[in-house]
Amino acid sequence: MRNSTHRKWTKAHKLSLVTVAALAATQSLSAELRDLHLNYLPRTEDEQARIARVTAAPDDFSAPQRYEELPGGAATVRARTDADAFSQPSGNLSFEQELDFKVGNGLFKKIWVSSPSSTLASDGLGPLYNARSCQRCHIKDGRGHTPNGPDDNAISMFLRVSIPGTSEDGYAEIEDYIATLPEPNYGGQMQDLALPGHPAEYRLDITYEDVPVTLADGETITLRRPTYEAADLGYGPLHPDAMISPRVAPQMIGLGLLEAIPVEDLMANADPEDEDGDGISGRPNIVWAIEYGAPMIGRFGHKAGMPTIMEQSAAAFAGDIGISSPLYPAPHGDCTTSQVDCVNAPHGDGGDRTFEIDQVGMDLVAFYSRNLGVPARRDMDDPQVLRGKQVFHDTGCASCHTPSFVTHRMEDRPEHSFQLIWSYSDLLLHDMGEALADNRPEARATGREWRTPPLWGIGLTQQVSGHTQFLHDGRAQSLLEAILWHGGEAQTARDTVVGMPKPDRDALIRFLESL
Repeated sequence: MRNSTHRKWTKAHKLSLVTVAALAATQSLSAELRDLHLNYLPRTEDEQARIARVTAAPDDFSAPQRYEELPGGAATVRARTDADAFSQPSGNLSFEQELDFKVGNGLFKKIWVSSPSSTLASDGLGPLYNARSCQRCHIKDGRGHTPNGPDDNAISMFLRVSIPGTSEDGYAEIEDYIATLPEPNYGGQMQDLALPGHPAEYRLDITYEDVPVTLADGETITLRRPTYEAADLGYGPLHPDAMISPRVAPQMIGLGLLEAIPVEDLMANADPEDEDGDGISGRPNIVWAIEYGAPMIGRFGHKAGMPTIMEQSAAAFAGDIGISSPLYPAPHGDCTTSQVDCVNAPHGDGGDRTFEIDQVGMDLVAFYSRNLGVPARRDMDDPQVLRGKQVFHDTGCASCHTPSFVTHRMEDRPEHSFQLIWSYSDLLLHDMGEALADNRPEARATGREWRTPPLWGIGLTQQVSGHTQFLHDGRAQSLLEAILWHGGEAQTARDTVVGMPKPDRDALIRFLESL
């Protein structure tokens, strides 16, 4: 893609001061740039120079880069050959931290039950919900999947839903914020399960249309274009302006390391006006952080709609399971005021508990989620993998899937502190074209924009999750299909893959499988 091997790093160095200064000048970003969720030490000039060297694009693809075998830095874990490859604690946790990890794992796997119940520590489910535990969506801490046929439920997939808001519904502190409101009858997401006596909100129906794509060498790949329907609605029709968006649960590894990337480093890759004219104009999603009462950069979720792991976890408890917490205190989860029976149903709040999961429990779940270790690279010195890495860079994939960062130096989180990581994501929003558009905005993300997903661990998807479904809605059934769905800012890179010789295309896929 226009000799772009060095483009991202040159661009980052060129734009780092200009972009950060310009963005920080606005009220919407000045508070966010403080990294409110981290206690970190400023970098010295010597450290900045070292970081620039170690994260620079390679000149030589004949051998792996230094430290590339450790994608999670010192937190990297050995690459297991079974389905538990994503379920290991970070490799640099202390003995005491491993105990916290195991307790957090227990809460992550806990099966919640309805109220009232003699199991007082585990009641409060629903009344409407998508799953009874975190683990049932993030199966083996890996990717969710689409329903396997008409008789399968959507246990690890659901529909987000909203209606357009007005300027009064947004945040004046955040520039370009696109206001939305929960759908009046169904809230912010649709739950396909319910307790006895309560109707479920809907059934997810998906139909697929075949889309053939012919590659330059004559091979035809058949993509599947999905159409989604919220069928068997239990609480009346959807609002005429309702916007629905499918979501498949993403993998869980390395989240604490992503949370520890400095905001300035993410902003250095942003080029919202495409000032360098390369067609790539990533920009940050800025969201209102309930945890801190301030705007922050979004890092998590398919549209980077969540700023911290704590807030992401609490939102999932509320929306997916119907469990209240200090950040999301409603005992009835995502039920709306029009769902009177749901709002008035028994719940597990009150008494000594106050919330169905308290702050101690949330801290443990967040700790577990931050410290699921990233498996070590495999076959990285294989000649085909090395050739695929060069194709990855030459094609322009690294323009969005930024290979490496160095995390903050932090006193209170040594396990994530000052680690060279290879996550292959800039965590920014990119216009991915009309074919992938959900036409539903989220904070500053438009209906065509998606966060660049991290690629580490992607080659272990079949081993961990038992399938190879990719993208936000699982429509791609292989890594090549995922690439062929790319459009918008990635159209040129996608077309390059379509037109390249089969050996180069096979090498590219082999490289991705090694991550």
